[in-house]
Amino acid sequence: MQLVQTSRDTLLKPLSVVAGIVERRHTLPILANILLRKEGERVSFIATDLEVQITTHADFGVGPETAATTVAARKLVDILRALPGSDEVRFTQKDNKLTVQAAKSRFALQTLAATEYPTLAQPEKWDVSLSLPQKTLRHLFNMVHFAMAQQDIRYYLNGMLLVFEPGQVRAVATDGHRLAHCATGADGIEARQEVIVPRKTVLEMQRLLDDSDTPVQVDVAAGQIRFRFGDIELVSKLVEGKFPDFTRVIPTSYTRHFTVNRELLLGSLQRAAILTTDKFKGVRLQLSDNLLKISATNAEQEEAQEELDVDYTHEALDVGFNVTYLLDVLSNVKTETVRWSVMPDSNASALITLPDDEQFKYVVMPMRI
Repeated sequence: MQLVQTSRDTLLKPLSVVAGIVERRHTLPILANILLRKEGERVSFIATDLEVQITTHADFGVGPETAATTVAARKLVDILRALPGSDEVRFTQKDNKLTVQAAKSRFALQTLAATEYPTLAQPEKWDVSLSLPQKTLRHLFNMVHFAMAQQDIRYYLNGMLLVFEPGQVRAVATDGHRLAHCATGADGIEARQEVIVPRKTVLEMQRLLDDSDTPVQVDVAAGQIRFRFGDIELVSKLVEGKFPDFTRVIPTSYTRHFTVNRELLLGSLQRAAILTTDKFKGVRLQLSDNLLKISATNAEQEEAQEELDVDYTHEALDVGFNVTYLLDVLSNVKTETVRWSVMPDSNASALITLPDDEQFKYVVMPMRI
């Protein structure tokens, strides 16, 4: 039975979207496959790793029949990428094989039964439903994702907290050493609800979202979140656990502030970081009258020194930070300047905010140098 006929590029686009979450190593062989469903002209491609599931839809099915099968995701995408862009591609299913044909090229791929494919069951009722422009949701994720933990034994830190409140959505991430917070206005939320979205889901959404005003429908239920936009649907399990109380971490009483050019500070820290090591990423920041000195040393007695003019008129402060935590925030925010707030205590955290975005807050703990 012929399933699909269309140009290579038209076929590759939805397949590339879903193939992104397919892991190379699996305990279940069928999870290396994607599920192809055809109902008349409507074709769906589904991929899952049992935690996240992505579905894309397109209209290039051939004939009125209904059919479904699964085929190796990586092989199929690699074959399509290797074909000439101008070729018309046909998928045909017979017995346990999916045949891919284009011009004088022909590939017969082994399939597994569609009935064996473990798709995620979705709830009948969602507790929270709202719509946000793609660029708004993307901005929310971009502003905090870098503070998520990676493979922390406190599994609830390996993700992003989304707080749905009447009138707004907050995004928070922390690895225990730094915390990023951002918020945006949102309509349609009746009651407060907190959920932790897994790290993989956040990174996948950043890959899929663009800077358009196209709406994203966000739905939340017990243990699950769903994002729908364009021809894409992403469903993810949520992380169970209690996220730390971020409101206690964000300082509210700091009175010493200075602004600094983001690119100049980023460049100075990048140069100083060259002399740090993988084991010790510490840099020293010394603040005095309108001057910020940045220095770094290593076990070989090498030293880097940088100086920046800043509008700091308080008493001198000498404090150390992990340079990676500072580089992360300065690389991800795109404003001309950043506002830095400190306390006259080298053991107190620093608060970094943006002059034109009062919803963004980044707290970073100091380290001993």
